[in-house]
Amino acid sequence: MRKTFSAMLLAGALVAPLAHAEDAHHKDGATVAQAGAALSDGEIRKVDKDAKKITIKHGPLENLDMPPMTMVFQVKDPAMLEQVKAGDKVKFQAEKAGAAYTVTKIEPAK
Repeated sequence: MRKTFSAMLLAGALVAPLAHAEDAHHKDGATVAQAGAALSDGEIRKVDKDAKKITIKHGPLENLDMPPMTMVFQVKDPAMLEQVKAGDKVKFQAEKAGAAYTVTKIEPAK
């Protein structure tokens, strides 16, 4: 029993710093895990330059633990909206900042 308890304490001590590191935030509210996320596949459905929003049909967003769907995103930089149009296949990165999902990087799919 004593060995089991000691092993549990040691395991907890090893895991705790990792959990804390995953919760660390950047100044813009993105977590460390989100900031290093891989690009996801998507297809542009709508570009709304006035509202500074983009609708993307996307595959799984691993960094956000999100299944495939179509959704509206804000954009970090409105100039991103000049690079795409409805129907374009893209690779993009999105992060959650507060309650909003924001595209932080976008490029044409190859």
